[in-house]
Amino acid sequence: MPEDSYAASRFYVSIEGVTGEQALFTEASGLQLEIEVFEYTEGGVNSFVHKLPGRTKVGNLTLKRGMTNSKAFLDWISNVALGKIERKNVSIVMFNSKGDELMRWNYDGAYPVKWTGPQYQASGNAAAIESLELAHSGLQLAKK
Repeated sequence: MPEDSYAASRFYVSIEGVTGEQALFTEASGLQLEIEVFEYTEGGVNSFVHKLPGRTKVGNLTLKRGMTNSKAFLDWISNVALGKIERKNVSIVMFNSKGDELMRWNYDGAYPVKWTGPQYQASGNAAAIESLELAHSGLQLAKK
């Protein structure tokens, strides 16, 4: 495997002010940047359309974990619904098999915009999973 490619199998999520079990997640998604494309048609030129870069959109971060008896995330989004927005800095840290930090994605000023509780099925035996979607003010990549 090339030195600059990493297996994304071990990561940790750090949420400002939240410690221990509440920060153990099984999945993180939404690490994305997208540049909107502005199409400009030039008068008299019918053979092509100019495509210019527009605004940059950063996707919401979605975190999933096994359900616990902690209601910290539900309380956090409930406070947002009441107008008490508490922004927290969130980091996703990727480790190699030796436990060394490889990469860190920092999300500034994150707050919850969606919480999803577990889906139950009487005939199923899957783990109860909760999901938390966070909007944020920006994403930075810090490479070790």
